Amino acid sequence: MQKPTDNSADLEVRSLDTMCVNESALEHRWYHKLKYLLVGIFFGIVFIKAEVISWFRIQEMFRLQSFHMYGIIGSAILVAMASIFLIKKFRVKTVYGEEIIFHDKKFNKGQIYGGLIFGFGWALTGACPGPLFAQIGTGATAVAVTLLSAIAGTWIYGYFRDKLPH
Repeated sequence: MQKPTDNSADLEVRSLDTMCVNESALEHRWYHKLKYLLVGIFFGIVFIKAEVISWFRIQEMFRLQSFHMYGIIGSAILVAMASIFLIKKFRVKTVYGEEIIFHDKKFNKGQIYGGLIFGFGWALTGACPGPLFAQIGTGATAVAVTLLSAIAGTWIYGYFRDKLPH
C-alpha cells in the first residue's frame, strides 16, 4: 500500500484503525518525550510492587486460583470507564488544548481470533506486553524471548495487514 503524502488522507486511513485517531499535530522537542520515560518507570515500579508482573500471579489468574489479577484488571476497567465518562461530560481537552474525540469501533471476528491468540500467549508465557520491560528490568532475562516474539508477531501482522479481513 502506498503511503499518502497528504496528512489528512493519512489520518483518514489511520482513523479506520483503533490507534492514531487522536494523534496530536503538535511538534515537540526531543526532551518532551522524557515525561513518557518517567511515567513508564513509575508504572514499572507500580507493576512490580502490585505483583502484576509475577508469573505466578498470572498463572493463578488463568487457573482461577486467585482474585488478585482480576481485581487489578477490574479496577483498571472501572477507572477507565469513569475517566472516559468525565472526559466526555466535561469536554476535557489535552494539556495543549486539543479536543479529545472518541470514535465508535466496529466489531469483527478478527478481534476474537486476536484475543484468543493474545490470551493463549499470555497464559503460556506469563507475560502481558505491558509489563514485559518491567519483568526484564527485574532480571527475568528469559522474558526477552517473549519480547522478541511479540515484536515478531507485530511485524508479521503489519506485513499481512492489508490481506487480512478487518
